[in-house]
Amino acid sequence: MHKKFALTPPMGWNSWDCYGASVNEEELKANADYMAKNLKDYGWEYIVCDIQWSESSADCHDYHYFAPLCMDEYSRLIPAVERFPSSAGGKGFRPIADYIHSLGLKFGIHIMRGIPRQAAHMNTKIKCDGVTARDIANPTFICPWNPDMYGIYPNAKGAQEYYDSIFELYASWGVDYIKCDDIANTEIRPDQPYSAREEIEMIRKAIDKCGRPMVLSLSPGPAPVWEHEHLAANANLWRMTGDFWDEWSKLHAMFERCYAWQEYVQPGAWPDCDMLPIGHLKVNPRQKVNKWIHYTYFTRDEQITMMTLWGIFRSPLMIGGEMRDNDEFTLSLLQNAELIDMLKNSSGARQFSRKETDGKGEIIWTSKGESCRYVALFNTDDEEREISFDVTDITIGGIDYSVWDMWAHEEYTVTNGVFSAKVNPHGARLFKIKVK
Repeated sequence: MHKKFALTPPMGWNSWDCYGASVNEEELKANADYMAKNLKDYGWEYIVCDIQWSESSADCHDYHYFAPLCMDEYSRLIPAVERFPSSAGGKGFRPIADYIHSLGLKFGIHIMRGIPRQAAHMNTKIKCDGVTARDIANPTFICPWNPDMYGIYPNAKGAQEYYDSIFELYASWGVDYIKCDDIANTEIRPDQPYSAREEIEMIRKAIDKCGRPMVLSLSPGPAPVWEHEHLAANANLWRMTGDFWDEWSKLHAMFERCYAWQEYVQPGAWPDCDMLPIGHLKVNPRQKVNKWIHYTYFTRDEQITMMTLWGIFRSPLMIGGEMRDNDEFTLSLLQNAELIDMLKNSSGARQFSRKETDGKGEIIWTSKGESCRYVALFNTDDEEREISFDVTDITIGGIDYSVWDMWAHEEYTVTNGVFSAKVNPHGARLFKIKVK
């Protein structure tokens, strides 16, 4: 069922990079307003509330370990009224979802795998007769970076019923997108690779049963490439990497991850490069000391490299910055209709060549569009390089070619099928090629 959804890579905004654990209702709605006004017409549609929405005390980017969480009578986390006032009276996220839907957008939430630790300690009810939270909780399985949850014993009576109950709740709220965390992280648990196989399947069943279509994103990564069939059968997207931030080393490493996953990109099932850490990041107005607050550390060329790689590879796109603070350049990245058309409608992206010494050099990717080809030239060197490409190498046919520079938005000259482009340090050039 899930492959009927997310037939193109999902595009949206997620609150983590700018607000961490502390996002509130006003910030969600304000960013939805911005997206509706400035980005919806370009294909951006999801507004995703990230982690800790059930914690009343969340006020910074980091976690407050063992803070009390808001929970209903069936051990299901609910929004903290102090941060999401419209959730009062048992309404949950429904009023926010309704507001976002009224803008023509879609609403998503972050969840952690498992059941709240406090539910197991308090031995509260779940929606299964004769079973409590303690009966299904696995206290030996705790997320190493956020201790809010216990894992679930998949074969325990009530385990599937618990997952069914939370997705029944999310469906009643009008949720369109689920980012499930602590479920695809082989680097965090190298001794237990892909340890959540059964819970992934339980979540898939719960979504299919809830009666509302929801996109399922698995996080963090790297998810194991050898499990690509299981991932594609159960999720719409899954992370290829741990948390991605605005550091050149992380961006450079993404070329290898994309190469490893290039064979497994398909409609409804997308390997995910993670967030776009652009614009205003780590914004925490409630935190007394904003020692991390900054605009992206990526240079403009590095941002173009990121958008080009994510676009040609066909990764989901999730904006990380506080969108209301976008400058003209950041907005221009997000409003590149030609890049988004490639993201949505191309196929067969491949690393064509990689020529580097000590991690510095040039990388070329290609992909197919309808009656065209795309070529991306990447310079991973610290100095400008001139990179050449022979159009005949991609068997497009013909002898005369029209080449369009998709970032400069202008025609580019080709001589006898060969073109050469100067590429800035850590930068990229992206071309659309047609036979005349």
